[in-house]
Amino acid sequence: MFDWENLRHFLAVGRAGTLSGAARALGVDHATVSRRLAALENEVQAPLVERLPRACRLTSTGMQVFEQAKAMETAAFAIERHARAGQTALKGRVSLSAPPALATHFLAARMADFQAAYPGIQLAVSSEARQVSLASGEADVAIRMVRPKGASNVARRIGRLPFALYASRRYPDLRDPSRWAFIGYEPQRGRLPLAQWINASAGQRAIRCQFSSTSDHLVAAQSGCGVAALPCFLGDADRTLVRLESPAGPFCPELWLVTHRDLKRAKIVRAVIDYWSETFLNDPQLGLPAR
Repeated sequence: MFDWENLRHFLAVGRAGTLSGAARALGVDHATVSRRLAALENEVQAPLVERLPRACRLTSTGMQVFEQAKAMETAAFAIERHARAGQTALKGRVSLSAPPALATHFLAARMADFQAAYPGIQLAVSSEARQVSLASGEADVAIRMVRPKGASNVARRIGRLPFALYASRRYPDLRDPSRWAFIGYEPQRGRLPLAQWINASAGQRAIRCQFSSTSDHLVAAQSGCGVAALPCFLGDADRTLVRLESPAGPFCPELWLVTHRDLKRAKIVRAVIDYWSETFLNDPQLGLPAR
């Protein structure tokens, strides 16, 4: 039998494409990844990775081992999920991934109330702009701004997140929309629907600066740098900002709570889902409108 830790490090190399990238993903140093990779190659008696100056490329044998290792990883996560689904006590750790704006400005602000309701649950919230893999165990529960796809996901619609344009009341060009400069997202996030909406709102007007998170956009707008797209629950609460009209129309993505189907009956996970579903639905700005 192969050492699973060696396989786990090999998987990280295959996914990251570099030893340093694998080290960052695993939270270890470069030397540990190199040592584990060499140990696995010794176990299988074959080279698995071609080490290039700035990258690592899987050999033909490495690609075959990579696919088999992924299947082993999937099975290991499935065993863990089934074991957790059988737990009965509302005590333990649940990981929740959420968009940065919600993690920082909504969930964190209400964490004391959650702890009071469920003192035995340790909720670990990660601020993620990307969609984490629930099947790979990157999170137990995720809040997403698009309807989840995939047969392994179980999703619940919990609200919507309306955005609007905001600028500081001290912004020099506030009264002249033709002179507005905008605060955008970094190019690598250009495919995000929000980034595209900002670009559509700006039109031919300048994107003055670019940041990666909503918190950065908020501070930049407060400083008078330009016009930012912010969640309305955040922008409306700031008296130093004024809401502006967007020529691109409204932007209001839905919010979904999603978990893996193997965990949907785990009482501890169900408690987290039910609590935050109710919290979002009862919020006057984020909850779904009455029909």
